[in-house]
Amino acid sequence: MSLITTQGLSKSYGADDIFSGLNLTIPPGARIALVGENGIGKTTLLNLLANLESPTEGKIQRANQLKIGYLPQKSSLVSDKTLWDEILSALEDLIQLEKELKALEKQMGQPGGATEELLSRYGSLQVDFENRGGYTYESRMGQVLSGLGFKVEDFHMPVNHLSGGQRTRALLGKLLLSSSNLLIFDEPTNHLDIEAIQWLEGYLKNFSGAVLLVSHDRYFIDQVCNQIWEMSRSGFETYRGNYSAYLEQRQGRWERQQEIFEAEKARLENELDFVKRNIEGQRVNMARGKLRRLSRRIQAIEQMGIQAIQGKSWSRISQEVHTTTSMMSPQEAHRRIAALKNPSKKPQLVNLKFQTRKRGGDLVIRTSNLVIGYQDGEKALFSVPDITLLRGECAALIGPNGAGKTTFLKTILEELPPLSGEVKLGANLDVGYFAQAHQDLNEVNTVLEEILSVGNFQSENAARSYLGAFLFSGDEVIKKISVLSGGERGRLALAKLSLSNANLLLLDEPTNHLDIPSQETLQSVLSSYPGTILLVSHDRYLISALASQIWEIDVSGESLLVYKGNYQAFLGNQDQEEEPQDLEPDLKIEEGDNYQEIKSAKNKALAADRKRMARLGEVEDRISELEAALEKLGKKLASPPDIPDQVAALGHEYREAETELEILINEWESLQNEIGGRTE
Repeated sequence: MSLITTQGLSKSYGADDIFSGLNLTIPPGARIALVGENGIGKTTLLNLLANLESPTEGKIQRANQLKIGYLPQKSSLVSDKTLWDEILSALEDLIQLEKELKALEKQMGQPGGATEELLSRYGSLQVDFENRGGYTYESRMGQVLSGLGFKVEDFHMPVNHLSGGQRTRALLGKLLLSSSNLLIFDEPTNHLDIEAIQWLEGYLKNFSGAVLLVSHDRYFIDQVCNQIWEMSRSGFETYRGNYSAYLEQRQGRWERQQEIFEAEKARLENELDFVKRNIEGQRVNMARGKLRRLSRRIQAIEQMGIQAIQGKSWSRISQEVHTTTSMMSPQEAHRRIAALKNPSKKPQLVNLKFQTRKRGGDLVIRTSNLVIGYQDGEKALFSVPDITLLRGECAALIGPNGAGKTTFLKTILEELPPLSGEVKLGANLDVGYFAQAHQDLNEVNTVLEEILSVGNFQSENAARSYLGAFLFSGDEVIKKISVLSGGERGRLALAKLSLSNANLLLLDEPTNHLDIPSQETLQSVLSSYPGTILLVSHDRYLISALASQIWEIDVSGESLLVYKGNYQAFLGNQDQEEEPQDLEPDLKIEEGDNYQEIKSAKNKALAADRKRMARLGEVEDRISELEAALEKLGKKLASPPDIPDQVAALGHEYREAETELEILINEWESLQNEIGGRTE
């Protein structure tokens, strides 16, 4: 039985319809990610499913034994207890069972106390206690707290003495250890560094219950989820597979929708052509009736979109259009057909573009004996090996929070002096800097004033038009920067950066506060950017798509480790627990040397790797489905039906599944070998 099932689920706040008519199912063991632009209603849907709000219409049916653990987006633990005791309270049922076992042990230790009834009850409780992890719960608590980034000395600190981020992580740990069979998370990776996120991925993969989550971390979704729910202005769609598989399926859907839309417009034009030829002839009544139905269909597409009306008859559409529409004139019908837009196509949420004003030299950044830190600090943050960044490359700088990533960028920018050594920047460089905290925004300016201060616009209307491409419209352009949300500040900072025409971009957490559609747009733009990028980010999906080098800050060794290669190769190198090494030959290139052929070959190889990884995930998902199907078919064949034709059909279905499974296993092995060969 499903954990949650909804029928016709709708939610409105006053006159604002958030969503309507949702029919959803969360089966046991599901791994579902809910995605969509900011403000589309994702958190509202989570609240409904978690029984924190009531729907305006529709029903939600929950399983009798359902226990939900819910992590809201803005949440933190409030408690006078120590961290350890507060986490322990999540295991209250297990603690009570342990107390009961100890009481029975004491009772059976009394003379004549070991009765058959007590022994039977003790044995039953002991089996239950062991099955629920009663003998290992303290070690599991320690593993969860350590995995979420807590140190042993934090375990006995009062919760109220922890930072806000730590208290959010404490609540997450408490939910993970609870007996919930459905975990609902709204941005669970907030306040986690990459190491903690990787630990959480592994934990959720082995979690026996179901998971429904909202996250802007696309790599996290890719690793954890096998089903995607997409909320958009044009409706609700369900996709099988992880995030990478969702991207491919969604692109296919967009292309199919565009084909349907173009065919529908052609059909409307043909109908209108008949109307024009007969509106004043002998078949005027037929033409007028056709024009009336045509008017209804045009309005339906304008109101509901092509997705809602495809395949429906003229009369059915007339019934579904709720507002009264008078018959259009042929001229008006022609104008509105020409103006029809396909609302089901890919949304272009941020019209972002990065261009370079001039070509820089081949050598962009080179360091020598560099040590990063503050002049008044007690010690250095980390030392840097002699590194080289070439034109057209992207280096991703990663490391724990507080390791000194932003300090490194400011040293590159010469805003901070190094403790020792030097940084050499190449010739003809224009540097663009995206600051994580958006410090370059003037808080007293309006959005319009800020963009006018850096852009050479011919008029205020031109500046307004430019801001519209970054989703600032109407009165939003006269809002003070001091009142903007994190996402709005990020979009404004990107709008300013795109005006710089820099050929070297230093990006400090550029996807923070951006929703997934905006992240996808930014990634697409940076992928085609002709300049050089030094990227600081926790966004592993962005790193995976762009980076040709990984620079990792090793806090324990107080040094920067350089990996030449993409993110997948970096992870493979980590898994082998070897010393960091070059994953491809270093390019010893001075300014003026031609390296475009080498760089082009490298980019093609990286793109091929990403396709192989995406296909590998699809194959693994399909193999799991086929194995489950074969198990079910095997059980049916073990107790075959009495009808011979049904037995034959089952046997045929079993052989087909077995053949497909063998083909996929061979493909899986081939992909593994190809990926492994690239990382060696």
